[in-house]
Amino acid sequence: MIAWIVDGWEGIRTLVFAGAVQPALYAAGWMDLADDFYDWLDFALFGALSMAVSWAVCRPLEAWRPVEPVTDRKAIRTDVVYTAIARLGLLPLLSFLLLAQASAGFHGWLADHDIVPPTLETLIPALREAPLLAFALYVVVLDFGEYWRHRFQHAFGWWWALHSVHHAQRQMTFWTDDRNHILDDVLAALWMAGIATLIGVPPGQFPLLVLLLRVAESLSHANVRLDFGRVGERLIVSPRFHRLHHGLLSAGEAGKNYAVLLPLWDWIFGTADFRRDRYPPTGDPTGSERLATGGWLAQQAEGLKRLWRAMRGA
Repeated sequence: MIAWIVDGWEGIRTLVFAGAVQPALYAAGWMDLADDFYDWLDFALFGALSMAVSWAVCRPLEAWRPVEPVTDRKAIRTDVVYTAIARLGLLPLLSFLLLAQASAGFHGWLADHDIVPPTLETLIPALREAPLLAFALYVVVLDFGEYWRHRFQHAFGWWWALHSVHHAQRQMTFWTDDRNHILDDVLAALWMAGIATLIGVPPGQFPLLVLLLRVAESLSHANVRLDFGRVGERLIVSPRFHRLHHGLLSAGEAGKNYAVLLPLWDWIFGTADFRRDRYPPTGDPTGSERLATGGWLAQQAEGLKRLWRAMRGA
């Protein structure tokens, strides 16, 4: 069955590439980049799939038991723009084109010096015979890395200046997951790709890992009154657990509940808040109105201004 899924996916990618991407590359005179764009197409298609899955899972939940009524549809539409930019492969394409040569040079340097970086499968050879267990360990390691990236976003003033774009949303929905400054998204992509490279995530599995984490993050941002119970709350991040992180009193360094998928990290490092009866209003009280309710360009510009002030020590 897995082979059937892989073959079907490859067929779809080939069809889209031949019917749309390849003619555009030919018209632009970029046929020398055809192989790179073919590889990138995986991210674009998985991004479209993740948007569809997120909508199918989260929209009925938001209609079922919303935390708060929708009063600002413009803010939600802006978040949809963020999601399209992040998930349809525009940012992965930018990162791929900028880093492809650097990555090739780095691996060439390693090969020239006979350096073979350790991976999870070289450290634990038994994983080669247990692909599902290997995939689960990749998820755990990447999630651990995402926890610390999130902590750093709140700990460093310059990084918080960018991340505050995400926290400024007062009308939080499952679309809010990708409401990030573009520089913050680039840093996040580099962070995750770097960890995935270090632990040896197979290229074919990386998009699936990204899909899993993105759908989980969409659910955690959903406008739904939902928790997973006293035990479940300690196993998987719920909308209630993450909403506490977005609460008005949790901005900046005062934050709690940083985990993306596994609350285990918050539990271990003392940043967990498991109070199940709280669904606070969201937003960043230190942010400007433009950051909260402006359009995509306005919010990006405001994020740059906050970054400049932070770097100047203001």
